[in-house]
Amino acid sequence: MNFRNAGLKERLQQQDILVAPGAPDALIAKIIEKNGFEAVYVTGGGISYTTLGKPDIGLITMSEMVQKASYIAEAVNVPVITDADTGYGNPLNVIRTVKEFERAGVSAIQLEDQVFPKRCGHMAGKALITKEEMVAKIKAAVDARNDENFLIIARTDAIAVGALEEAIERGIAYQEAGADVLFVEAPEEIEEMIKITDSFDIPQLANMVEGGKTPLLSAKELEQIGYKIVIFPNSAVRIMAKAVWELMQEIKTKGTTKHYTDNMFLFDQLNDLLDQNQLQQLEKKYLY
Repeated sequence: MNFRNAGLKERLQQQDILVAPGAPDALIAKIIEKNGFEAVYVTGGGISYTTLGKPDIGLITMSEMVQKASYIAEAVNVPVITDADTGYGNPLNVIRTVKEFERAGVSAIQLEDQVFPKRCGHMAGKALITKEEMVAKIKAAVDARNDENFLIIARTDAIAVGALEEAIERGIAYQEAGADVLFVEAPEEIEEMIKITDSFDIPQLANMVEGGKTPLLSAKELEQIGYKIVIFPNSAVRIMAKAVWELMQEIKTKGTTKHYTDNMFLFDQLNDLLDQNQLQQLEKKYLY
């Protein structure tokens, strides 16, 4: 039995909400874990930003996501939840997607009902596959997993394309198909969020996107509404991008970083964060 998978499933039965900040790489994942968070979310958008320098418009491939997720799962001990976009094709593709991510060491994947290529959930211009096709993908995902504790998160973007009522109708169908968690993307009002959490029997996931469509609520506020998981998928990436921009301005204007060191981890501090001492002790163990 995979104890991280089982731990995540059990954690979602608790009353308090699970907070899973997003990580585009293993460094950020380790920072998340070392700050006491119980799970890491692998963000497809963040990986597109940092790997391709492109927006979240479906350009990252399954193999690229699996590779990044495997690095992150190896770097941390907490459960890893990963974005798997549309499953990268039809139900047969979804079967392979589930098996690849499960082998990579993650504990849950998120599948969405957009057509391929997908778009970020807070962008305009999205289109959906039929409810029946998404149900087939969820059933394929459930059947493909080796560990019943490996969670399938079903996301619908129906609010932006149709209406809240369609999103709830799809969510009910996805729950009946075997999804473990539902993710109704981009509600624009708190009243909509309350109606969403009141409509289902399985855990609900909230997505906090700075500058996006959904109100930015605290974890405690989301818990009171009825959500069981909240992700902050690209908060770290947005902070990183702004911080690096400002650092480059500093180097451009002053030609030095010596006045900026209070804003960064210094050489030894970063190595400590990355557990250099433990690795050196392990190295000594195997030296002749």
